[in-house]
Amino acid sequence: MTELLFRDDAYLQEARVRVIGHTPEGGILCDRSVFYPTGGGQPGDSGWLIWEGGRLPIATTVKAADGAVVLVPAEPLALPPPGTEVLQRLDWGRRHRHMRVHTALHLLSVVVPLPVTGGQIGAERGRLDFDMPDPPGDAAALEERLNALVEADLQVSTLWIGDDELAANPGLVKTMSVRPPMGQGRVRLVRIGTATTQVDLQPCGGTHVARTAEIGRLEIDRIEKKGRQNRRVVIALAD
Repeated sequence: MTELLFRDDAYLQEARVRVIGHTPEGGILCDRSVFYPTGGGQPGDSGWLIWEGGRLPIATTVKAADGAVVLVPAEPLALPPPGTEVLQRLDWGRRHRHMRVHTALHLLSVVVPLPVTGGQIGAERGRLDFDMPDPPGDAAALEERLNALVEADLQVSTLWIGDDELAANPGLVKTMSVRPPMGQGRVRLVRIGTATTQVDLQPCGGTHVARTAEIGRLEIDRIEKKGRQNRRVVIALAD
C-alpha cells in the first residue's frame, strides 16, 4: 500500500519519495504519494517526477488492484529504477481547481437535498446527477443559494468514524452509485462547517479546499434531463 500524503494535507504540492517498483504497463510505484489517483469522480493528478539526471512528466494517476497508487508517464521515457529517491511535483493549478470543484459539488448536494446517482469533477466544471423526477425550479435561485454557502466562508475539515458507525448512520451516504470503502475499520468523512454550524457531512476520500470562500463564485452551467428519474446539474467556476 502507498502512503497517501494528499489525504492528510491536500495542499502539499511536492514531496521526496522512493520508487518501489514498476507495473507491467510502465507505471511507477512509490512508497508515498502527493498524487491523487482517479476515484470518486475526481480525476487523477498530473505533474512531474524529478530525480538526479532525470525528469518525467506524469499524465495521470490511478489505483492498482491492491490499492497502490500508480503514476502513469506522459511520454515513453526512461523510468527511475526501484530504490531511486524522486521528487513528486504536482500540476498544482489543475489539482487546486479540482479541489474547488469537488468542494462545490458537496455544496450542490446541500442546496439540492436529493439522492445523488452519479457525478464527475473537472478543472473548470463538475456535475451531479440526482434522483429528481421534476425540474429543480428556478436555476437562478439555486445559483444564489449555492454562492451564499461559498461566501459564508465555512470551514472544511475531515474526521474518521468506524465502519459500524457508518452502518448505523446510512443517511450520511448521499451517493447511490458509489458506496464508501468499508472493511478497513474506519471511513473518512468531510465536514463543511463546524460541529455547531455544520451544513454537510458525508463520506469522501477526495481532496478539498480548507474554506468555502476559496471556491470562488459559481455558475449553474445547465440542468439536463437524464432518463425518467434523473436530472444532471452542471456547475462551473466563474474564474
